[in-house]
Amino acid sequence: VVFYFLLLRPQAQARKKHSEMVANAKKGDTVVTAGGVHGKIVKVVDDDSVMVEIADNVAIKVVKATLTSVSGKTAAAANDS
Repeated sequence: VVFYFLLLRPQAQARKKHSEMVANAKKGDTVVTAGGVHGKIVKVVDDDSVMVEIADNVAIKVVKATLTSVSGKTAAAANDS
């Protein structure tokens, strides 16, 4: 019983939180991948992958499961047009 509350339950909760975060990722969200790549979602390709813009006119296809952080839309920097 102690093993369940110390190890299994927290892992299950973390997995559930991560899968909800990935499922709710949408166009315009700022993301960080497991490889440390930062970018903005420009297109949701299908249920398993998204296109992430990492620089001007540079987008990469990323598997949603590799997203470690997803945050909502952020305001553009003052020097961005």
